[in-house]
Amino acid sequence: MSDTIVFDVDGTLVDTNYHHAIAWYRAFRGAGVTPAVWRIHRAIGMGGDKLVGAVGGEDLEEEHGDDLRAAWTEEYAKLIGEVKPFDGATALLQAARDRGLRVVLASSGQKEHVDHYLDLLDARQLAHDWTTSEDAEETKPAPDLVQTALAKVGAGSAVMIGDSTWDAAAAERAGVASVAVLTGGFSDTELREAGARQVYDSLVALHDDLDTVLSY
Repeated sequence: MSDTIVFDVDGTLVDTNYHHAIAWYRAFRGAGVTPAVWRIHRAIGMGGDKLVGAVGGEDLEEEHGDDLRAAWTEEYAKLIGEVKPFDGATALLQAARDRGLRVVLASSGQKEHVDHYLDLLDARQLAHDWTTSEDAEETKPAPDLVQTALAKVGAGSAVMIGDSTWDAAAAERAGVASVAVLTGGFSDTELREAGARQVYDSLVALHDDLDTVLSY
């Protein structure tokens, strides 16, 4: 039975994936590149250090990567005020805490964004610790952030909750079981093929099956 539960944040606890996709689209367009938004969405969940190359190619990353990330930050700042937690997010954090689990949030988001989400979720009192983009050299699907999150709370055995194939892959590489929710827009089949043991329609459904989740 797991003694630690690791939560991805963007797309899992807070409904941000499509806001991120639009912000990235606007950033790319500002650089004269107009990838289809669905292609950007398919990359949401990996870190910004990888997304530019994944969507626009390595030449674009080398020439304009830092400028695009700066532009994305500006565009996302216009949208973050619209972000809301998913139904049941805070209740799930509370349930995990009530069970005596170590609760840690594994985010590759910028510190100011993570701070905003912590306030939305009332998570400062519920999570034992959390990560930001400052906590790992390489973002998901690399395992660094998951490993850092586990180290922060002295985890024994853990399960990770995520919404993207990148979360499942990062957990797999960190040697941690994962389950997923469909809130990120990835299909049940894709999430399972990436390593998720089980997939739920929502956080509420996952909460209802928390005993099973903790047994992985």
